[in-house]
Amino acid sequence: MTTKDRLLFLPLGGVGEIGLNCYLYGLEGQWMMVDLGIGFADDRLPGAEILLPDLSFVRDQRDRLAGLVLTHAHEDHLGAVPYLWQDLECPVWCTGFAAAVLERKFEQMQRRHPGALRVVAPGEAFEVGPFACRLLHVTHSIPEANALAIETVHGRILHTGDWKLDRQPLVGEATDVQGIEAFAAEGVLALVGDSTNVLVAGTAGSEAEVRDSLTELVRGKPNRVAVTTFASNVARLETAALAGHDAGRKVVVVGRSMWRMLEAARSCGYLRDLPPLWDELEARSLPRDQVLYLVTGSQGEPRSALMRIASGQHPRVRLEPGDTVIFSSKIIPGNERTLFNLHNQLVDLGVEVITEEDHFVHVSGHPCREEMAQMYRWARPRIAVPVHGEARHLHAHVRFARELGVPETALLKNGRMLRLAPDGPRIEEEVPVGRLALENGTLVPEAADLFRVRRRIMQHGTIVVSLVLDAWGSVLSPPALVNVGAVEPERFEKLRERLEEALGRAVEALEDEVVTEDERVREAVRVTLRQTLSLSRHKRPVIEVQITRLTPESLAALEEDTVGVR
Repeated sequence: MTTKDRLLFLPLGGVGEIGLNCYLYGLEGQWMMVDLGIGFADDRLPGAEILLPDLSFVRDQRDRLAGLVLTHAHEDHLGAVPYLWQDLECPVWCTGFAAAVLERKFEQMQRRHPGALRVVAPGEAFEVGPFACRLLHVTHSIPEANALAIETVHGRILHTGDWKLDRQPLVGEATDVQGIEAFAAEGVLALVGDSTNVLVAGTAGSEAEVRDSLTELVRGKPNRVAVTTFASNVARLETAALAGHDAGRKVVVVGRSMWRMLEAARSCGYLRDLPPLWDELEARSLPRDQVLYLVTGSQGEPRSALMRIASGQHPRVRLEPGDTVIFSSKIIPGNERTLFNLHNQLVDLGVEVITEEDHFVHVSGHPCREEMAQMYRWARPRIAVPVHGEARHLHAHVRFARELGVPETALLKNGRMLRLAPDGPRIEEEVPVGRLALENGTLVPEAADLFRVRRRIMQHGTIVVSLVLDAWGSVLSPPALVNVGAVEPERFEKLRERLEEALGRAVEALEDEVVTEDERVREAVRVTLRQTLSLSRHKRPVIEVQITRLTPESLAALEEDTVGVR
């Protein structure tokens, strides 16, 4: 059997983690990519803004990539497209709303737009290389979310995307149950499914219930109210805006990403009944009890509007004692520390903070166990492939699928290539995968020395040593030392003279053939510095040694200048 005969599934992101969704299906020597999203950086990558999947595997065989299909417009499913488009340059299939969101992202980032964008309606058939595809509408927290129905010579695959069952969706249509059942009627080889809420019993709940609860909550608050949620949760934005309007408040939108999402939704015919929206400039003169802010920053993003408001750095919006902030969202795993710090900042300002733990202000956009069981009853797959979850979610999903009678399951990690057919499921091979971090507008591999050094500086500090040597390696002046968080400052100052003497002696003691080599001088300085400071082997500050070597000519010129000054 050749490589072309196999039906393959390969996650490059989104397995063992929340976010960075990027999946490949392989057949007849071609690949189809499904989704290309971002994730949030954490303390392991200090200074980074967002994470993106590393597409090296695809980039090296770009001519075999037949296309990219986007299931919906959430950032963790399409947010990486503008950054990584140059690695793909293939056709992109998506619905009109996802296209509207993408177009605004490309425009905002001033990047070249993918001219190969192909808009398809739910239920419309299209082909991506050897894959016959159809998007089937599912309910989620954003308009036009879809499962992807895939037909191949080896069988059918249902890639669920993000979904839930909601009998009262307030934006968009209900899940296309008839379409799913019709697709499954001829048999489903594999269901590649959302694992986010597999540990949660029951159902996710309805957005309509949140609207009633949030309206009552806002109505009872006396001063400014700020509601923060994901900018892409269009149904929740509508809920919050209507809750503010019902309470006699002006709805003020704060945050560019939220404005872009609202504009995209309106351009596609959604949010027709939304009350008038104010911007932050217009709202400065409004009384405190007549304002409801819709604010970005529900996950504590460093440059978000809410983070700037909490730190007092927002130029036009402020919160004062007696105001309220409602977090109408769930904490993404890994963001706990950042968000708790934001909550504490707001509380220190005298602001009341309300989360889903305090009041019914959020329902998930992902299926809980009862909904997942219903999907498996509709699809009746031979193989269950859990994705979109951390390790504990994936393992629980495998157990749950077996309990539901699914004959075979596949537990994957990013980079593990799964053969679905023939004779699957089985792991074929493992390909290199990784993540890229957005660092000051540049994409940097997460394994780069940049982040390793930053982590070390954060944990251990740094010491900078500046040496001035002549051409023969003699020390011309006492070494200059700068201590940044490596050693307690008073202790360092007490040891400064001793350090200067020890470092000078160490350099002067080097053999002639050694002292002319900068790197060997640096190593001698580092060893001497650690010994003199009595640093334990667990204390490893970054020691930067800067060496300036003066030639005889430069020394003579320096002496002349010195005489002139005298």
